[in-house]
Amino acid sequence: MGNAPSHAAPGLREAAAGAMARAYAPYSDFRVGAALLADDGTVIVGCNVENSSFPSGSCAERGALAAAVVAGHRNFTHLAIMTDADEPTSPCGMCRQALVEFAPNLRVTSYTTSGAEARWSLADLLPHPFTPQSLHHT
Repeated sequence: MGNAPSHAAPGLREAAAGAMARAYAPYSDFRVGAALLADDGTVIVGCNVENSSFPSGSCAERGALAAAVVAGHRNFTHLAIMTDADEPTSPCGMCRQALVEFAPNLRVTSYTTSGAEARWSLADLLPHPFTPQSLHHT
């Protein structure tokens, strides 16, 4: 797995696990919890919420990001993800793109309930992002 420079802040794994326990995943049975660490130390959580109309569901990572923005946070340092998959999972492409808007230097740690762990930087997961600077004309 990948290896970003540092481990998750204390408590992020537990926060992600708690969010995973509240996930609504009756169709895939793939529950995900996410804990996003704001630069002021605030932890904001999200879980995946599925819907019978599959495109209407939402990922845990974007759920945490939306809750953070509503709470007034715009800068983040770390994201912890928890699943009960066999291997740690990284954020999907849509979540990577959403996260890079606010935290291009985000550290990501993914955990499984069986104890596996992987670490990446968001820059490694999304090496050529579309950013606000991409909108500027020259």
